Amino acid sequence: MRKYGFLEVPWVENHTMVTEFILSGLTDSPQMKALCFAVFLAMYLVILVGNLGMIVLIKINPRLHTPMYFFLSHLSFLDLSYSSAITPKMLVNFLAEKNHISYPSCAAQMFFFVLSGSTECLLLAMMAYDRYLAICNPLLYIGLMSPRVCAQLVASSYLIGFVNAMIQTISTFRLSFCSSNVINHFFCDIPPLLALSCSNTHISAMVLSICAMFLGIFTSVEILVSYSFIVSTILKIRSGEGKRKAFSTCASHLMAVTIFYGTTVFMYLRPSSSYSMDQEKWASVFYTVVIPMLNPLIYSLRNKEVKVALRRILQWKILS
Repeated sequence: MRKYGFLEVPWVENHTMVTEFILSGLTDSPQMKALCFAVFLAMYLVILVGNLGMIVLIKINPRLHTPMYFFLSHLSFLDLSYSSAITPKMLVNFLAEKNHISYPSCAAQMFFFVLSGSTECLLLAMMAYDRYLAICNPLLYIGLMSPRVCAQLVASSYLIGFVNAMIQTISTFRLSFCSSNVINHFFCDIPPLLALSCSNTHISAMVLSICAMFLGIFTSVEILVSYSFIVSTILKIRSGEGKRKAFSTCASHLMAVTIFYGTTVFMYLRPSSSYSMDQEKWASVFYTVVIPMLNPLIYSLRNKEVKVALRRILQWKILS
């Protein structure tokens, strides 16, 4: 016998298993839902156009076939991926009366979100290393950052992200969900699912903390060390023009890192006494929608080579 969102197990008295979840969403107000739908639809279209445009621009322009733009194309792909894992379902839920998501779909959404997010975290660290070599070892840069090395660095980021996503998803969905199926969030994130489980979540919470600490500490230390060498090298440059040019090569990446890690610090390093699910939801909006929308704008508006390449394509289209 099946109840709404649950499956009754007849051989175990008074026991039910969750077969689907209900997402509480960002708001219950119909007026706010309509407004949120319009706003997030516009933002998602910017994400699609901006990140797909960046990927295509880098692909078709030979001047952008360098390690920095190779990493940037993958950054755009990851921004597009983890936003697409969340935003389309969120948009549908703004229009639906009941925000259902099946058990397998919830697990898949979590897996792809964690995969894309953790891989982007590693990729930002790889980009910091790339900028370190370009500024601090310019004569050896081409040899050290060959296409093969770049491909290996990106592949290792995806591999670690995949392993992390598998561990997190299996650790979370091995739990039992039998008392309620309402997730107090707008997507299947790990903390609200742990709060929903009727099992002992100690091991799953510990796995989450260890993986988050490993990724966070490893990548943040690598970025801080890289930029400490970069700043030291820039300060040794005598000419003001030389300093400006050197800094401009890493300004966009530094801005993207600041936004990404600023949100992460707010999410995971604030005191537990100040924790609020409403804050959790709106912070999640920032890194699932706002950051993927901002990154292509940051790299296109602050990067001279990207602006020149885009201008040439537009001029060619107009002349055609």
